[in-house]
Amino acid sequence: MIAILEAKRAGLLTRGHLWNNLLAGIIVGIVALPLAMAFAIASGAKPEQGLYTAIVLSSTELAPDMDRRRRE
Repeated sequence: MIAILEAKRAGLLTRGHLWNNLLAGIIVGIVALPLAMAFAIASGAKPEQGLYTAIVLSSTELAPDMDRRRRE
């Protein structure tokens, strides 16, 4: 969330940059999900447990930032 606010201040959160932002998000997802599966396998868990962990952690990381943004 902090990155979004900084991008907005820098003028990078406009329609002109929308395609680049979407592409960056897709690339991060393509890298992060297999990485989460690899960490799960390396630690002896099932690959789907790594996916669940990645999804839960990413949503819990967003919660404090969204709460902070509501207070601003």
